[in-house]
Amino acid sequence: MVSEQAAQVLVASNRGPVSYTLRDDGELEARRGGGGLVSGLSAIGPDTDAVWVCAALGEGDREAVRRTGGRLDQADTGDQRVRMLGIAPEVYADAYNAVANSTLWFVHHMLYQTPLEPAFGPEFRAQWASYEAYNRAFAEALADEAGDGAAVLVQDYHLALVPGMLRALRPDLRIGHFSHTPWAPVDYFRLLPDDIARQLLRGILGADRAAFLTHRWADAFTACCTELLGDTGKTRIGVHSLGADADFLRERAHRADVDDRIVSLREQIGEADGAPRKAIVRVDRTELSKNIVRGMLAYRQLLTDRPEWRGRVVHVAFAYPSRQDLAVYRSYTAEVQRVAEEINEEFGQEGWLPVVLHVEDDFARSLASYRLADVALVNPIRDGMNLVAKEIPVVSDNGCALVLSREAGAYEELGEDAVVVNPYDISATAAALHTALTMPDDERTQRTKRLAAAATALPPQRWFLDQLEALRALE
Repeated sequence: MVSEQAAQVLVASNRGPVSYTLRDDGELEARRGGGGLVSGLSAIGPDTDAVWVCAALGEGDREAVRRTGGRLDQADTGDQRVRMLGIAPEVYADAYNAVANSTLWFVHHMLYQTPLEPAFGPEFRAQWASYEAYNRAFAEALADEAGDGAAVLVQDYHLALVPGMLRALRPDLRIGHFSHTPWAPVDYFRLLPDDIARQLLRGILGADRAAFLTHRWADAFTACCTELLGDTGKTRIGVHSLGADADFLRERAHRADVDDRIVSLREQIGEADGAPRKAIVRVDRTELSKNIVRGMLAYRQLLTDRPEWRGRVVHVAFAYPSRQDLAVYRSYTAEVQRVAEEINEEFGQEGWLPVVLHVEDDFARSLASYRLADVALVNPIRDGMNLVAKEIPVVSDNGCALVLSREAGAYEELGEDAVVVNPYDISATAAALHTALTMPDDERTQRTKRLAAAATALPPQRWFLDQLEALRALE
């Protein structure tokens, strides 16, 4: 049954543009989110019939679904039509934590310690059934909301089965799927049980168009399809490299709260010989793939190999907690803190704290660090894109040398003007930090300009519209 208010453009993602908190007085408090999808969807204009389908993530969201039937009050959503799905908490937990984040994320980021994991038995099969049910709920809601021939943009590994399920329900729709993560090479993807690996591929191939952040990830997906299924069928493969939102970042980075954070950070960094100390900045979630611990070990190696930097440089590390409901993430966060404390105990002097670590999320402070960074360290084990690598050059006050992992998706566009590292090589990363710290001012300035230009080539609005136009243009 199609909704009476049928949409012509639909977006489906696990997280929507608004979340709810249930207050003590029983009232719901709405909080709008940001990000590329929010910016992108705004680009189609208010006159386009559009709807965003998402999942209820917590008790506040589920209560909002109970009170509204899932069609949220547009006063809460920035006048965006949103359909929120009240999926059973136990089904959601299995689909999101056990399958999406503890299995598919680990496969695509190649994070398993394979002597012990993964081990796919009956428990995983039960969790997989929840993942199927979660995807089916999205497919049915999209089929219900979509007008004749509508364009549907399905987002990410959480919803890999949706295109195939939706195609069976509504063959008239134009369906696109976009992967925001890397895609695993064939041999690693085949860690998954054969039937599930094929089911995932067929799910995405239910789309008219499957798109990725880089050619590398698109090629890996194509290779998996060729190896496991024979080919990609009629599905077109596309690449859209999400860029930084320069206008928003530059405006937001010069507000009063950011200026205040700069003053505070400069006090923490301090001076040496009458001049501000150099700042090596990183801003990450404590996500296993971000490689924060090896980055700190490389900084320690720099201080060991190059004693002239002792007292003259500070590693400003923002490691904001991520997925703390998973034990492995809690352990990783604790290890980040332990290594930072160890470096400070080993090298710290009166008036110089080698590592300034913050674990409380603060966007204004992150922007302040972007502006004052001399060196940006972005060394993920593997990353679909990594927008931090793109954002820092955009808002840097005086130019910033970028030390960038070759395993970040951003490497495809930024590698030529970055100091590129193997993320596993601590010694080479320490040497790269020294190269970045000693880069001549003119060279750093010119590289930063080129990095900023590349980083903003496809801003979120254009990124979204390009996908929509490519989907609509298919014959």
